Amino acid sequence: MNDSQEQLFTGLYDRHYRSVLGYALLRAEREAAEDVVSEAFLVAWRRIGEIPEPALPWLLGVARNLLAKQRDSRYRRQALVEQIIALSTERDRVSWDVAEHIVDRESALEALSALPEKDVEAMVLATWHGLPPDQAAMVMGCSTRTYNVRLHRARKRLGVALRLDAKTTGTAPRTARRAFVEEA
Repeated sequence: MNDSQEQLFTGLYDRHYRSVLGYALLRAEREAAEDVVSEAFLVAWRRIGEIPEPALPWLLGVARNLLAKQRDSRYRRQALVEQIIALSTERDRVSWDVAEHIVDRESALEALSALPEKDVEAMVLATWHGLPPDQAAMVMGCSTRTYNVRLHRARKRLGVALRLDAKTTGTAPRTARRAFVEEA
């Protein structure tokens, strides 16, 4: 950017910053409005040679588009949160202890890493990707019956690995803790 473009941008910023901020403040909270104004002037900086005269309507249009993008993003985030809540049972929400989930996750990852690759692949296809046995078998290049046997054995090995981990760390896997709590 040369000196004349820098001066042009500085003048643009000095003349219109308050107006663009005022526009954004009418439509968003202060922090979000300030972010939008910063982004609008960043766009102006990048496109300094293309800004029409008068510049204020163009800047307000950029701010308006950025506010709309921000609003859409917020709605998508909220919709995702609502969907997760809708799919969660009351039991899930009650048991959402962050520390417990971290310990469970670490234990599960350690147990999975100890399993043969084919065991992990069989479980991932079933649980993560949700493939039915015939499709998972096609992915693994085996018959459906062979896949079902692999999956059954993989689950058994994982259960054994989790129980061994529980014995060495002194913590029961969550499923065992839940069963104990439900029986009590």
